[in-house]
Amino acid sequence: MQSLLRQYKTQIEHQLPTYIEPLQAPQTMKEAMLYSLQAGGKRIRPLLLLATLHTFRKPVDIGMSIACALEMIHTYSLIHDDLPSMDNDDLRRGKPTNHKVFGEANAILAGDALLTYAFQVIADDRAISPEIKVRLIAELARAAGPEGMVGGQVADLEGEGKTISLQQLEYIHRHKTGKLLQYSVRAGAILGEATEQQLALLTAFADHLGLAFQIRDDILDIEGDEQKIGKKVRSDIDNGKSTYPSLLTLNGAKRKLRDHMREARTLLDKAEIDASLLHYICDVIETRDH
Repeated sequence: MQSLLRQYKTQIEHQLPTYIEPLQAPQTMKEAMLYSLQAGGKRIRPLLLLATLHTFRKPVDIGMSIACALEMIHTYSLIHDDLPSMDNDDLRRGKPTNHKVFGEANAILAGDALLTYAFQVIADDRAISPEIKVRLIAELARAAGPEGMVGGQVADLEGEGKTISLQQLEYIHRHKTGKLLQYSVRAGAILGEATEQQLALLTAFADHLGLAFQIRDDILDIEGDEQKIGKKVRSDIDNGKSTYPSLLTLNGAKRKLRDHMREARTLLDKAEIDASLLHYICDVIETRDH
């Protein structure tokens, strides 16, 4: 399983620059886009998409454009998150953040370019039928936009310096992090020709997985290794953010993580598919150290 995911990750990282390098665009913009796209990372969103395709015994190549578009949108969100007006971070994955290298204006524009270009990448894929393509684009816009990731980011900003409820925290994480993770699985299932029942079960699976992913992030912000994470730890505390450990205690957060992972695995089993690779990703997310 590990070698298969490594193979998929290598394919993704080989493919990403092939979308940027031929662009007829200012060189500085292309360099700024590539700088963050090639800065490393877990690639969990595109890997989830390809793993879901694998589960339905479909060639992963049919999902590569969607996988790369997903990583472009995730990368744009990180560039903007790091800006002085947002989290004001100097490091991302152990390297200077985009605005530290290219300046704030170019970082904003590089993020804008990655966001908009992501939809062009999907639209230009001639291997996907027009009907499926429109569905995938619409769902991605919803997952990334005001009803998804961006809405979660705003709620996150509004919660800074306040003690919020667990329900409010789950709203933030379901939207800021969870919606794109959920889309990753749904897109793979749609391309894999899943039944409506399988799609519903996988959507619920991804909801629990997204919350578990963020809880693990909150735990690592307290007890993680700064060298492995590649950025300053305890930043949530410094920014006055409510987290699962702050609301539930560290041990309570770990119990909640286990609860969500158990639910996620149960839903996978109900889908009646060979989900061994998705089960392995669950293990990786639950125990990751960065």
